Amino acid sequence: MLLRERQTAEGLLVSVCDAACLGETYEEGEVSLNVTEAFYGGDDAEAVGDDAVVESLARASVANIVGEASVAVAIDAGVVDETRVLSIEGTPHAQLVRM
Repeated sequence: MLLRERQTAEGLLVSVCDAACLGETYEEGEVSLNVTEAFYGGDDAEAVGDDAVVESLARASVANIVGEASVAVAIDAGVVDETRVLSIEGTPHAQLVRM
């Protein structure tokens, strides 16, 4: 999984995706998800395991999560509700916002 953290005025923004999803675009009806290098990858992204993803999501104010493995880790950690996960072309996508 690729993990990227950015500090924003609103708090910690975390992006997580399965490495195989990077660079892909998923479309279904009017919904389009572009897993760009600029947002999910780049020099700040790290290849990490489950524990690092869970630790980062626990601190996140906002998170975007794409891919079967990445979303499964968030669900297993209790950070994401499985019933709220979108599937776009069969690829899971979840967002987290803490207020």
